[in-house]
Amino acid sequence: MRYKLIFSLLLCSIVVTRLSIAQTGKIKQEQINIQAPFEIPVFNVPNFEHCKNYDIRDFGAHQGDKKSTTDAIAQAIDLATKSGGNIIIPPGEWTTKAIHLKSNVNLHVSAGATLLFSGDPKDYLPAVHSSWEGLECYNYSPLIYAYEATNVAITGKGTLKADLSVWEKWFPRPKPHMESIKNLYNWAQEGVPVEQRLMVNDTSNLRPQFIQFNRCQHVRVEDIKIRNSPFWTLHLYLTKDALIRGIDIYAHGHNNDGIDPEMSQNVLIENCVFDQGDDAIALKSGRNPEGWRLQTPTKNIVIRNCKIRDGHQLLAVGSELSGGIENIYVDDCTVLPNEKLMHLLFIKTNERMGGYAKNIYFSNIKAKNLKEGILGIDTDVLYQWRTLVPTKVKKLTPIKNIYLSHIQAEVGQFVSKINGNPELPIQTVQLKDVHLRETTSTAIQNKYVNDFSYTNSDKSK
Repeated sequence: MRYKLIFSLLLCSIVVTRLSIAQTGKIKQEQINIQAPFEIPVFNVPNFEHCKNYDIRDFGAHQGDKKSTTDAIAQAIDLATKSGGNIIIPPGEWTTKAIHLKSNVNLHVSAGATLLFSGDPKDYLPAVHSSWEGLECYNYSPLIYAYEATNVAITGKGTLKADLSVWEKWFPRPKPHMESIKNLYNWAQEGVPVEQRLMVNDTSNLRPQFIQFNRCQHVRVEDIKIRNSPFWTLHLYLTKDALIRGIDIYAHGHNNDGIDPEMSQNVLIENCVFDQGDDAIALKSGRNPEGWRLQTPTKNIVIRNCKIRDGHQLLAVGSELSGGIENIYVDDCTVLPNEKLMHLLFIKTNERMGGYAKNIYFSNIKAKNLKEGILGIDTDVLYQWRTLVPTKVKKLTPIKNIYLSHIQAEVGQFVSKINGNPELPIQTVQLKDVHLRETTSTAIQNKYVNDFSYTNSDKSK
C-alpha cells in the first residue's frame, strides 16, 4: 500500500509538471478582425504572454561582449522554438551580430534595454536568401531575419538600434554599385536561379534591411523603438497575417522607408510613429520579372491611427509593383509639421512594371504643409533604371479605383497631379471632401485619366 501511495504521488507530480510546462509553453492565437471598404479574412497573430521566458543572461550573455550575446540569443532561440518562448533582452545595452528568428519565438526587448547591432558587414554573413529593391538575391543578412517562420514576434518597450558607422559609407551609389544592381536586374530578366545571384563582394555594397520577415506567417511586431537602419527598416516579404502595432521608428539614412510590405497579405499597421528619411510606408510587389515570376500581390493592407513626423510620403505605392497591389485602406492618420513630406498618397510605376494597382482608400487624414500635393500618380518613374538598362519587356500598369475622402491639409502645390499613360489611362479617381487650404499652383493637374471627380465645400486659394 505504501509503495502504491508513493507511485501515485510520483505519477501525479509528473502529470502536474508536464501540465505546467504545457501551459507555460502555449502560444495563444489572437484573432484580428478588421472593418474595411473591402473584405479581409479574419487572421491570427501569436500571443506569447503565457510562454516560457529565456533570459539571455542565463545563456552567458555579457554587456559589451558581442560574441557572448550573439551566441546566447542563438542558443535561447534554439530552445524556445521547440514549444514557444520569449527571448528576453534585459535592461542595458547589448551588442550583437545578426539575429535569425525561428518559428514559435518572440524576441522581447525589455523596457530600458537596447539591442545594438554591430556595424561590421562581416557580422551579417553568410549571405541569406533576401531581396534588394524588388529583385531576389543572396545578400548580407538583415539585422533581424526570419525565413519561412510561423508564429514569430518582436515585442517590448526597448530599443533596436543599428550602428551605421560602415553602412552610412555605403549610402552613395558609385558606378561599381550601379553595375552590380544592373547585373542583378539582368540575371532576373534571364531567369538565373536566385541561389546564383550572390551580391556579397567588394563593390556591390547592397545594404541589408534592418528587419525582414521573409515567407513568414502569423507575425507580430509591437511596441518597440527602432533607431537607424542600413536600408529599409521593416520589410514584410511574401508574408501573411501580420500585426504591426505601436512601434516608433526613427531612421534618416538613404532609402530609410519605415515599413515595406512586399508581396504580403492581410497586414494591420496601427498606432505607429514614423520619422523617416524616405517614405513612411511603401507598398511593393516585386520588380519586373520577379513580380511576374512570384505572382503574389500585396493585398488587404490596413493602416490606421498612425503619426508621421517626417518622410517623403505618408503612403507610396510602387514603383516595384509587378505582382500587383490591391485592397489598401489608410484611415485616421496625422502628418505632423515637417519639411520633407511630398505627397500624402503617391502611386508610381513605369512602362516596364506591369502588375496593377486598384482599390485604394484614403480617409480622415490631417496634414500641414506639403512640398508637392495631396495625391500624385505618375506612370513614368524610372529613377536610375532609365539610363542603367533599356526597356526589355514593355508592360503597362492598369491603375483604377482610387478613393480619397475627408482629407485636410494646409499648404501645397496641388490637390491632384496625375500623369497617366495615353495607351492605358487611369480609371476612376474620386476625391470627396478633400481640402487643401492654400494651393501654390493649379489645384488639379491631370493627364490621361477617366472618371475623375473632385468635390470640396471650400474654395482653395
